[in-house]
Amino acid sequence: MQPIDWIVLVATICFIVFYGVWKTTGSKNVEEYILGNHETPWYTVGISVMATQASAITFLSTPGQAYEDGMGFVQFYFGLPLAMVIICYTFIPIYHKLKVYTAYEFLEKRFDQKTRSLAAILFLVQRGLGTGITIYAPAIILSTILGWDLNKMIIAIGALVIIYTFSGGTKAVNVTHKQQMFIILCGMGVAFYLILHSLPEDITFGKALKIAGASGKMNILDFTLDTKSRYTFWSGITGGLFLMLSYFGTDQSQVQRYLSGKSIRESQLGLIMNGILKVPMQFFILLTGVMVFVFFQFEPIPLNFNPNSKNIIAHSSYANDYKILEKQLAAIDNEKRTAALRLATDSDNKSLAETVKTLTLQEKEVREKGKELISKASQKDKTSDADYVFIHFIVHYLPRGFIGLLLAVILCAAMSSTASGLNALASTTVMDIYRRNLKTEKPEIHFVNAGKLFTILWGVVAIAFACLGSLFTNLIQLVNIVGSVFYGTVLGIFLVGFYIKYVKSAAIFWSAVISQCIVFYIYYEAIHIYAPGKEKLGYLWLNFIGAALTILFSIIIQLFSTKKRDPINA
Repeated sequence: MQPIDWIVLVATICFIVFYGVWKTTGSKNVEEYILGNHETPWYTVGISVMATQASAITFLSTPGQAYEDGMGFVQFYFGLPLAMVIICYTFIPIYHKLKVYTAYEFLEKRFDQKTRSLAAILFLVQRGLGTGITIYAPAIILSTILGWDLNKMIIAIGALVIIYTFSGGTKAVNVTHKQQMFIILCGMGVAFYLILHSLPEDITFGKALKIAGASGKMNILDFTLDTKSRYTFWSGITGGLFLMLSYFGTDQSQVQRYLSGKSIRESQLGLIMNGILKVPMQFFILLTGVMVFVFFQFEPIPLNFNPNSKNIIAHSSYANDYKILEKQLAAIDNEKRTAALRLATDSDNKSLAETVKTLTLQEKEVREKGKELISKASQKDKTSDADYVFIHFIVHYLPRGFIGLLLAVILCAAMSSTASGLNALASTTVMDIYRRNLKTEKPEIHFVNAGKLFTILWGVVAIAFACLGSLFTNLIQLVNIVGSVFYGTVLGIFLVGFYIKYVKSAAIFWSAVISQCIVFYIYYEAIHIYAPGKEKLGYLWLNFIGAALTILFSIIIQLFSTKKRDPINA
């Protein structure tokens, strides 16, 4: 990195932190600290909702996902627009009518305290883990580029976010999201332009798409009914729908964004804005990853994009074997570069297209052999390198100044989602666990201070989990797997609360406990014990299964119940 890159990066991060503290210091009551006094306009709600979901993982890992597997991941988001409509017409009016601070308050009004506590605890567990992952992602970048200790970078990034989230609560999160999203969108637009500009002169965007298509990277829709496949059209509009309903409708990190809206209509408009823009934005990010793949059809690629892996293998007994694979990869790359250039000028040549596809598969096989050697050299090292693809391109091929800009994009994304997570974790802990179980009344400022304390504590927990992030593979999939394990059960509780009025508290509580245990078992037996891509069940289906089981068991338990339960209040 050059001095201009450091200036751009440091100036951007310092601006976000100091702006958040300056604009929002001094919350005097719980409503201001948690809900921003209901002063947020619809466009800020929409931007904040998008920024909360668009973590650094989105901009670091998603291009790598597209580089490896193509555009198919976009099917993951197909259920999102419909989920936004359902939430706008069911969830938001009820939350606003009951004037809740958290989504889980509704569950006590509808059922009882233990159901509220169960849902809140499930949220705290999965969001605590998810927030740790969002801190870990950008720490990879700086530790890799600067050669600094990864855990120290995790602590530094986590501390930056804690500062302004601690200071201003929800209002600080909302006001900084606007600046962060502006930087993010501008930076990704610049990155896309620079990638196209870096292609050989006679390779237009249209020709680049044809090369990507010949390599199998433009297969967007998969209508097969194979439940083992992670991303299909059907898993997107079923499992993806249930995941989005749970994330946007019951996850406090998102609910808190639109509960701060000025009115029901402002909150609804903010979510509709997200529903309209989110899928195109993810499509664009994936397409950026595909263009990086095309770029590397004309440039040499490393056997593994993670530079740490190369250092490990170089000092092992497998160094010579690794060098042999590097030579094989270089030979394949030379042949593929020639074939890709010819295909660009003769796109209808099926023989050339088949040659490019074959060489791409050969390249993938050689790289997989490299990962096997890395695994043998160090059991602790992460062999998957998809998260390093985009950063490798940024560091080695972007002009001066733009490296700092792209790093600022990824760090801003990390800060936005991490801040929302810590803010929601603290709010839920204070309102659903701490305040609800206090035996004596306390002044408002006491709970504001409690919220600040829990912000720090959850920040420490998230940082601790982030230090374990290197144990996992592709981060964009990891964060969604963590959510999918818990979201279905929580969503099932809310759907019963909204739509099945005769189910009472005991039935829903025990159905949720049973359902969550079954989901844990299914996850372990059908997903966890298998290598990535070889699972017996795509993880998106866990969202549907968890919700369906919770609803089904609650109805069955209620029908067999002979005791009277508490009356329905919502």
